[in-house]
Amino acid sequence: MSPPCCPSPMVALPCCCPLSPAGSQTPQLLVQPPWTPAVLWDRVTLTCQGSGTAGATTWYKDGRRWGQERPNRFLVTESGIYTCDRPGSGLSSSVMVSNDPLVLQVPARALLEGDTVTLRCRGWQDKSVTSVRFFKDEKELRGPLRGTELSLSPLQLHNSGRYHCRCSVRSGMSHSAPVTVTVHELFSVPLLEGTPELTEGSPLNLSCLSTPSSLRPRAPLLYRFYRDKQLVGGPQGSPQLLVPAVGVSHSGNYSCEVRSEEGTVRKSSAGLGVTVRRISLSGVSLTVQPPGGQVALGDRLELSCTVATGTGPLSFSWHRGGSQTPLGTGPRLELQHVSDNDSGHYQCRVSDGDSVAESPALNVTVLVPVANATITPGPPALQVHPGDPMTLRCSVQEVARGPLLELGDVDVRHSGTYQCMATNQLGQDGHHVFRALSPELALEVTLQGHWITAVAVNVSRTLLYLLLLLTVIEGCHWWHHRGVK
Repeated sequence: MSPPCCPSPMVALPCCCPLSPAGSQTPQLLVQPPWTPAVLWDRVTLTCQGSGTAGATTWYKDGRRWGQERPNRFLVTESGIYTCDRPGSGLSSSVMVSNDPLVLQVPARALLEGDTVTLRCRGWQDKSVTSVRFFKDEKELRGPLRGTELSLSPLQLHNSGRYHCRCSVRSGMSHSAPVTVTVHELFSVPLLEGTPELTEGSPLNLSCLSTPSSLRPRAPLLYRFYRDKQLVGGPQGSPQLLVPAVGVSHSGNYSCEVRSEEGTVRKSSAGLGVTVRRISLSGVSLTVQPPGGQVALGDRLELSCTVATGTGPLSFSWHRGGSQTPLGTGPRLELQHVSDNDSGHYQCRVSDGDSVAESPALNVTVLVPVANATITPGPPALQVHPGDPMTLRCSVQEVARGPLLELGDVDVRHSGTYQCMATNQLGQDGHHVFRALSPELALEVTLQGHWITAVAVNVSRTLLYLLLLLTVIEGCHWWHHRGVK
């Protein structure tokens, strides 16, 4: 017959035998009370649990067939190493039943990180023992002991090893047989996965990958995420960290930590460097209301700055005429009531903290309504030699000059009253028309003394002051009334 698949009797957990050729699961050999090694004086019951026909269990003791067609459960009456077999399945793990004078027992179950386990040193048939000492890998364990028991809590991987106890009995010092304690991982060391290089505005998705133990696959786990050792996510039940849109501030060294629900087991991943790169600034442009940048004095002017590409946070500043002193900040500049001093070339500057980009300059013209139309030469009188040329000019508020009226060589027929009118069209609706009349100029040409006398009479001044921008003179109209005399 084949020997047991786990020949060593000194194990803390049942070992797993390979699957049978048919692929069925190996049976489990359960012991009650659940301690290993079991002791004969505890009235130990063994149960062969698994697939196969009930009652068709084959038992092995010390590696030899111990009986066939025995029940799958029985009370042990002899010490030894037991295994079982059921038709269509493999050989079970082994269970040792001891009858030694001193035994160190470990719970007969899977031991995982974070568990609390108690090792107990027992004399034969529970005879009294004193001066109990515990050893791991031949080194005496120091620390608090509780009589004949040693508590390991919480279990860690380094607690794995070979343990035995030593104590005083009536016959002298006694040593137990060594027992192998195997502590299994509750979950594996996590691995943090994600994209190491991103551009601003893209999502960040990190996965903290850790495999739970097959011995306890449903153990609740909590996840924490760190950036440069600062907590940025969790504790949470999900192993994912999602940032919908990252900025440069999300760059850093990320790691994750997995904890058991009680927090007794903690494992951290290696760091993952994540770099978030900016999108370079480009395509800075301006738009203006009213369109064209021409606005009437007193109207509202609104400038807007847009960026074709570039990531934030972005800062904006507004400048006029190359001045370094900003007129305002933000993507919009609004002037509620413009004055004639607001004319000029406007620019928007955008910064992402690393670089600066400027928009093309946009010219804003403040249109001013016509006012104070005048005629040059003006009153009260002008004397010239007969036959000299004479020209009249129409001016508006000394900032705009209209067309000239060329009289040529004057004679008597040029006598009369002259007046000019200037008009312009302003306002955001483009339908406000303004007119300014100059004072009347009475021109009299006489032959007396061969002199020409120009006298201006009936001077009336018409002033139109409106809250609008840069003067647009659409035309000058001249009136000549003949026959003053």
